[in-house]
Amino acid sequence: MDKTYDPHAIEQKWYQAWEANGYFAPHTEEGDNADSYCIMIPPPNVTGTLHMGHAFQDTIMDAL
Repeated sequence: MDKTYDPHAIEQKWYQAWEANGYFAPHTEEGDNADSYCIMIPPPNVTGTLHMGHAFQDTIMDAL
């Protein structure tokens, strides 16, 4: 195993695979007739330091 991470060697391969499989293309099981939705994300603020709660909240929104 390499001691350092080379993002170009790894990510290029996976990005091409994701593109080829249509993982970035929007789709639904209902087709074009599905209702759309929007998640309102407030702008970031500077009232404190980042913590794991930020990552957890953003991960949930990304999954939706």
